[in-house]
Amino acid sequence: MGVQIAEDTYSATQDFPKDETFGLRSQMRRASVAVASNIAEGWGRNSRKDYVRFLRIARGSLYELKTQVEVARRVGLMDQATSERLRDISGRAGRVLHGLITSLDP
Repeated sequence: MGVQIAEDTYSATQDFPKDETFGLRSQMRRASVAVASNIAEGWGRNSRKDYVRFLRIARGSLYELKTQVEVARRVGLMDQATSERLRDISGRAGRVLHGLITSLDP
C-alpha cells in the first residue's frame, strides 16, 4: 500500500506547473516515498521496538501528505477527484499503520 501511495502521488503531481517542481510537488513526492521507505526500513531493523518507531515515522509522513494534498486542492493544483483518491488510499494506509502499531506496541 505504501508503494501505491507513492505511485498515485507521482501521477497526481505530474502535471503540476513547472514553478512547483521544487515546491509542493517535491514535498508531496518525498512524503509519499517516505511512507513506504520507513515501513521497509523499520522491518529491516529486525527489532520490534525499531519497527514500531519507523511505523510511527511513516504515519507522520502520511499525515504530511494528507495535509499537502489538501493544500494542493485548495490552491487549484489538484482536482477534487484526484484529492479524494489520494485521501482514500492514505486513510486506508493510516488505519493499517494504526493497527500494526497498536498490535506491536501494547
